[in-house]
Amino acid sequence: MRGNFQALAFVPLLLIAACDGREESAIDNIANGANAVQVENNVRAEAMAVMEPLKPPAPGTPGGLPDDRTPLVEGAIQPDSAQGAAQIVQGYYGLLEEKRFVEAQDLWNQSSAIGSQDDAHFVARFRGFSEIHANVGAPSEAEGAAGSLYVTVPVQIYGRIAANNRPWYALRQVTLRRVNDVPGSSAEARRWHIESIGPYVVPVETSTVGSNETIGTLSATDGMATDGGKRSGR
Repeated sequence: MRGNFQALAFVPLLLIAACDGREESAIDNIANGANAVQVENNVRAEAMAVMEPLKPPAPGTPGGLPDDRTPLVEGAIQPDSAQGAAQIVQGYYGLLEEKRFVEAQDLWNQSSAIGSQDDAHFVARFRGFSEIHANVGAPSEAEGAAGSLYVTVPVQIYGRIAANNRPWYALRQVTLRRVNDVPGSSAEARRWHIESIGPYVVPVETSTVGSNETIGTLSATDGMATDGGKRSGR
């Protein structure tokens, strides 16, 4: 029964390859006792080779990140700095790319609507994608409010929609928060956590790169959430 189940699960990939006859050799291989998982991996690799490539817009172009020409700071990055917040964002999308969704959720503020979701609901946010990748931009300066510090980080998300394998692109803005270094605050509270993810907001001094027309509303079950009338996503 296990072998039959693997063969049935393999059918969708055969449909991808149906246009050029690759499914015939794949079916023959399985019928002749070949390992179904290995055959599936081979067909998947062949199908990926003919799919439209992922080409996120370049920085400074519509749909791309701001073209920040400021030289990168050399040396170690302080975890409590704005660059430290950007590293959290980099790690978050790296975990999503590797489909380590539960670990990714741990980087959210655990008392937020998304951070407090059960694992199944959080993972379901990403089921519409077969691939998730991101380019992370330069963080804003940290700003203080009510005993906390906030940093925003622009992110260019790109991936592939599972239903049709088409490329998908969007600009987002991640807001991170940490508690100020005040007496009585815990080490955990003084770490950067993701507070929200929403549409990219063009700074006043920046050009029209990343307009609302480009980001729009995210489609294909990208993980949008409603929280108090405000929408946030991954």
